[in-house]
Amino acid sequence: MAENKAAWKLAVKSGAQCSDEEDIMAILQEQNEAIAMKQRQAKQKEKARRSRPKNQTKKELITKFDVVRIWGSDRTCWEFVSSIGTSGGLLIMWDGAAFKLYNCYKGDRWLCIEGVVAKDNFHCAICLVYGPHERAEKVSMWEELSYIAGLCQVPFYFLGDFNEILHLEERKGVTTLPASAAEFRTWINDMELIDLALNDRAYTWFRGQSCSRIDRSLVSLGWLDVYSETCLRSGLRDLSDHCPLVIEDSRRVEGPRPFRSLDSWFTHEGFLRMVKEEWRELGDVQFLQKMKALSEPLRRWHKQHFGNMAERIKKLEEEIRKVDDMVSSGRYDGTTEARRRALVSCCEKWYLRQEMHWKQMSRSRHANEMDRNTRYFHNIASARRRNNRIESLVINGRLVRNQARIKIAIRDFYKCLYHQEASPRVTFRDGLVHRLEREEAETLEALPSVEEVKEAVWDYESSKAPGSDGYNMHFIKKVLG
Repeated sequence: MAENKAAWKLAVKSGAQCSDEEDIMAILQEQNEAIAMKQRQAKQKEKARRSRPKNQTKKELITKFDVVRIWGSDRTCWEFVSSIGTSGGLLIMWDGAAFKLYNCYKGDRWLCIEGVVAKDNFHCAICLVYGPHERAEKVSMWEELSYIAGLCQVPFYFLGDFNEILHLEERKGVTTLPASAAEFRTWINDMELIDLALNDRAYTWFRGQSCSRIDRSLVSLGWLDVYSETCLRSGLRDLSDHCPLVIEDSRRVEGPRPFRSLDSWFTHEGFLRMVKEEWRELGDVQFLQKMKALSEPLRRWHKQHFGNMAERIKKLEEEIRKVDDMVSSGRYDGTTEARRRALVSCCEKWYLRQEMHWKQMSRSRHANEMDRNTRYFHNIASARRRNNRIESLVINGRLVRNQARIKIAIRDFYKCLYHQEASPRVTFRDGLVHRLEREEAETLEALPSVEEVKEAVWDYESSKAPGSDGYNMHFIKKVLG
């Protein structure tokens, strides 16, 4: 009130009349109440912000006590990047027995450790990222990460809050991508990184009605060469703005794999002879049942002659290296060169088989036009397998991760979907529907000739499979033609 009276005295000096006092005092009172309300709201927001859990560390110093309290073991190793007030801050922890640290690199917005995974003797680097908001700062951070990747020259794993999206569906309610999104995609492609799919949720960051997928995991091709089944899932968000990301190497056996004929089998000189012998032994069985029964001997033959292609190639390369070492040390006789030529010829044959195998498994539309790049096709096939895997499913309103329950739910769904219900018999009155003449009906019911069947089969694309039995048209043309 004292402030209001002081304001009134100034108004009187400026020419205000006494009759205006009540109106002016009421206006001043409303303004004061509005200011007080804003101040209270600001204090409440600040209190809520300070009490809200953070997914990034907000401490300038991380002690062993802090790490042991989080990890639960005193064998834990850690590195961190200090926060500046409430901005930034990164912490990475690992089991010292599982990962041996070689080097550690730090930036304002990233933290990288380089070392060896003890179990697999795998030399790699893992980098945590906390992306900035400004476009120029993002570009600068990506350049720093490119430099570190070039410095280490090992398979890389980038993960964290990149504060950037790649597709429109990764941010709720937007119709255009920011300019930095295209630059982010270019950086990912230049670094030859794979953005791991997150199949169990659309967004990883929430605030009010705003939702985005700004947290992601990017892995190099070298990483997937060793851990080809690396996949990503989300955890419970609880009170945080961000969802935790869980990275798994899911080498799980989830039942028998479906049969699939491989084009590389035909490079083996004894394959067609084996198929004909097995076909004769099956006897006079209905054609489709015979094809189904043939898949079992084909599985056994594949395991015996084409199993572990990478291991076979590795052994041949080792033998070639041993022959080269013999020549280098002066131990050379008349059979050495002949042995090397035979090893090289055999190795080239397995290179071709491996290339054909992964081209077929990748189902790349550009496979025929591309040069040999087995690693490229291998990673396309692995990515397809990861994306097609159903890690979780919402059943009756609940998120279920148990694979057995998911299989039962899927089976029951399609069983119900394709269930045939009894329907009333429908007839037509005479004259309502035009009847076919006998000759027309006989023409429609006539079986196709062998030539017509063969023509239809040969017109079909060889890489396609007409049914679910696993035989593609290349197999049918080669074996049954």
